[in-house]
Amino acid sequence: MGGIVPIGTLPVSSGELSRLLSAVRRGRVVTVTGRFSGPRSLLVRGIGERLASNFCDGVAVVTLERRSGVRELIAALGCVPGMPFLPCGTADAVSYLAERDMLLVLDGGGLLTAEALEWLRRLLAVAPGLRILATGRYPLALPQEFVHRL
Repeated sequence: MGGIVPIGTLPVSSGELSRLLSAVRRGRVVTVTGRFSGPRSLLVRGIGERLASNFCDGVAVVTLERRSGVRELIAALGCVPGMPFLPCGTADAVSYLAERDMLLVLDGGGLLTAEALEWLRRLLAVAPGLRILATGRYPLALPQEFVHRL
């Protein structure tokens, strides 16, 4: 990630940003919803940059541009800079991610299939150090999800 996005360029007030940063640190899943993808994307990427040092394994940003199932999601994770290539198969990916202390940013989370969302539910159940920050027009409906509407 480049330099940290200045607060003035983010589509939220400093108070809203503070609440979102706390929600991501303390919660398991935070989804930023709203009509326009540009502001949502800018916000979650800015939050990811600010919180990278809070997670031992850093932040993995995955941009979803089309409908994505489990296989596509795992392949996208394997392409994240600094992330080791994930082994083939969902069981291996879950095993690898279960041991991480990281923030997974899903930019375009609304494009995940029901199968991919179910995989994320199972992953959250076995990966206590994993946090998810997503964008979408609508919430992901994952357990313990905090929703922020722009």
